[in-house]
Parts: sequence; C-alpha cells; structure tokens
Amino acid sequence: MDLDAALGLIAEVPDFPEPGVRFRDLSPLFAHGEGFAAVVDALAATVEPEVELLAAVEARGFMLASAIGYARGLGVVLVRKPGKLPAVAGRVDYALEYGTATLELPAGVVRPGAEVTVVDDVLATGGTVDAACRLLEQAGASVTGVSVVLELGALDGRAALVGRKVTSLALVP
Repeated sequence: MDLDAALGLIAEVPDFPEPGVRFRDLSPLFAHGEGFAAVVDALAATVEPEVELLAAVEARGFMLASAIGYARGLGVVLVRKPGKLPAVAGRVDYALEYGTATLELPAGVVRPGAEVTVVDDVLATGGTVDAACRLLEQAGASVTGVSVVLELGALDGRAALVGRKVTSLALVP
C-alpha cells in the first residue's frame, strides 16, 4: 500500500471531544497492517542517522515510536501522563486546543547529550510536542527533530515549535 492510500484510512470525527473540534482518528490506520507498515516506514525515513533515542508521546506515539525503534534499532522513552511512572525526572504543564494537560519523563532513562527525535501521531496546537521537547531538554538531551503522521495546519502547531525540525507525513489545512 502506498503512503497516500494509508493516510486515506484516517477518519475525521466531528465534535469530539467537544463541539467544534474535528478529531482525526488514526485507529483505522493502526488496524490496517499494510497501511500501518507504510506509515511506519515513512516515519522511520524521517529520523536523522545520528539519533539514538525516540521519545514517544502518550498514547498513540507509543505505537509509532516502538515500531520505528524496532525498524531502526533505536531505543524508545515513553513520555507519560501524570501518575504512570514510579520515578519522574521532570514534568511540564501545557495547553491543548481544548484544555490543559501534564506530561512526565521517567527518571534515569535519558542520557544527557542523547540525540532524540520526538514521535507523535498528530501535531495540533504544538503544546504536547513542545512539552515533550522541553522535558527532554531539561534532562540534558538534544531534540534533533519531531516526526508526526498528521499536522493540523489551521491550528498552527509549528508556531509553538519555532526553531525545531518538524516533519509530518500529511498536512490537513
């Protein structure tokens, strides 16, 4: 399956999680073996050769980064919601397009100086990815890039990530 056909599996759900929000559901893509493989291969190609670790943003980023990590022989660190980690290196609160949230980084997992790519499914306002990048940098890592499947252009998430290399497989205006 080619990448365009795979990306065509992404469903749009109006008024979720609240009225006026158009949620992009990657579940049909994840459930389609060939489509998922096409997206993982395309994302794996966006990761720079010097990268030694992928940071997976909860929760759909976990699946993507794990598959990319396996394909590229890279480790994966899970950037989690609060209360999921036994030892926390740091936490960041941030704004979403429809509320606020917090992310935490596990203690003792990220080596200072490590070159890391952040992986997530959707870039919306950029708050989640920016929070993940800040957590990693607080731990001493160097964030060399951000890789996402889908970018919601109308929400201008790149504005929160100025100066960062952002790669998305698809842009929705």
